[in-house]
Amino acid sequence: MPSETIKLYYDYKSPFTYLAMQPMYDVERAYRVELRFIPFEIDIKGSFGGTLDTRDERNWRKVRYLYLDARRYANACGLVIRGPQKIFDSRLSLMSGRWADRNGKFRPYSDRVFERFFKRKLDIEDGAALAAVMTEVGLDPAGFKRYALGDGPADLKAAAEEAERDGVFGVPTMIVAGEPFWGNDRVEWLVKKLDAMGLRR
Repeated sequence: MPSETIKLYYDYKSPFTYLAMQPMYDVERAYRVELRFIPFEIDIKGSFGGTLDTRDERNWRKVRYLYLDARRYANACGLVIRGPQKIFDSRLSLMSGRWADRNGKFRPYSDRVFERFFKRKLDIEDGAALAAVMTEVGLDPAGFKRYALGDGPADLKAAAEEAERDGVFGVPTMIVAGEPFWGNDRVEWLVKKLDAMGLRR
């Protein structure tokens, strides 16, 4: 039985969250831990200089470098990451991830959302497109629609409040026994902590 819960804060529009998912699934298999997935919408405009039209050259250099780094990691993992062509509002998709998690389908659903989004084959603002992915993995799109109009926004708000208490400022952030690890490249440090805690299976 798992003896430690790892919080994993994620956003579907984050390439580095996508890169962290498989390594964290591997951690869950190798250690007596359970992943708890918590949505956290990253503020792209605030972090990278506003809208695409108003972003200055310095911020564009930052964005271009981050995607260069993301593609380096992706190539090593056999994944495809193409930079989105606009700044997406991921709130609906994050509610859909919460819905999938509630119904025991987080991984198959999220794997498809991440892969297709970063291949530019899925619009995460499009409810019908998300519903089609839900149908593929055996989720009820009508149930999700009721959730998105009902408890979904409050659930996202509660997740944001939990993130604030945890000091989260970006994704992916993994929290083990109160200690944060930010970024897909921090998984190996997280593993060292789990080894020190004696949690290897």
